Amino acid sequence: MAENHTETREARDPAPPPEPNAEAPDNHAQQAPAPEPDRAWQQEAKPQRSDEARVEGFERETLRKIMWDMLLARRFEEKAAESYALGKIGGFCHLYIGQEAVAVGAIHALRGDDYVMTAYREHVHALQKGVDPNAVMAELYGKAAGCSQGKGGSMHMFSKEHNYLGGHGIVGAQVPLALGVAWKIRYRKEDRVMQVYLGEAAVNQGAFHESLNMAALWKLPLVVIVENNRFGMGTAWERASSLYDISQKATAYAMPSAVGDGMDVLDMYRVSKEAAERARSGGGPTLIEARTYRFVGHSMSDPVSGVYRTKEDVEREKQKDPIRLYADLLARVGVLSQEELEEMDREVKEISEKAAQFADESPEPDLSHVYTDVYSEENENGRLYFDMRGR
Repeated sequence: MAENHTETREARDPAPPPEPNAEAPDNHAQQAPAPEPDRAWQQEAKPQRSDEARVEGFERETLRKIMWDMLLARRFEEKAAESYALGKIGGFCHLYIGQEAVAVGAIHALRGDDYVMTAYREHVHALQKGVDPNAVMAELYGKAAGCSQGKGGSMHMFSKEHNYLGGHGIVGAQVPLALGVAWKIRYRKEDRVMQVYLGEAAVNQGAFHESLNMAALWKLPLVVIVENNRFGMGTAWERASSLYDISQKATAYAMPSAVGDGMDVLDMYRVSKEAAERARSGGGPTLIEARTYRFVGHSMSDPVSGVYRTKEDVEREKQKDPIRLYADLLARVGVLSQEELEEMDREVKEISEKAAQFADESPEPDLSHVYTDVYSEENENGRLYFDMRGR
């Protein structure tokens, strides 16, 4: 069973529906009890592969760059948390600490001209697509030097230059937008892939299902990655869904699916690379469930533990820290020593410190720009402003 949950699964014909039960009770809870959580994806149940097999095919410098990227992600987010606590960052702020292997592994599997779009836990995705740390931190600070000129903040970062199509605050709304980009790729006969991320709680949105159906129907180059960190805000996934295994939802649309270990950056690279190659070759979309865990609260206003999970729960999960696991692997295969790891860590800490200093010293957005960038271009009949002034 574990192999089915870590290897890509081609869509198969669904089983015939069961015979209706005329005497089924009215009580839905009795008729369909909640399923037992599927734990087959956990580390101890994964198919065992040697260290050499796991790094086979990777250049030495690529393996080191993946480590550097995960360290930057962690230290940048820690600096963002510190800045938020000091009142430098306002509004919402959703950190990615614990989930670094998902975005780093999956985006390494893409090319630079491929697109990425995600939800509001997005700082690391922007960094991984190549957006400068100074511009990301300045956006968090709401400064004019930010990648969205200080207008987007933590949840709405964009970079056309890097094909990063932003974070989106409406739950699940990015999926139909990504569908449109994938349609554009096919319509223009481009050799590109659209990779979109969402949290597990968003898969119960209608837009998610409509988008998967259309992507499969039209065989669009779309890779959908569900970052299943097991809690939609403070609600455990098994309390909100009758189906624990999110990857199985792809079978409703005759779509291939995979489960990636979201605490293993190379496993995320593996399943994402296969999905990207399938999409690029005309094989259509893939649904990837990345099973991961966040070590922080849902947002900066949410306690790490004590409400919907215990301190012991979080500490137990930290034993599978993706950065430590990957560093240990690289040490075992002779790619990165402890001294080299510490030097990398010093580098990314300095980058994060300088980003915060840059953001702090950057100017505020000019108030005269409050109406700019609202529309991509003016309609020939003029523009209607929010205060109802026409022109």
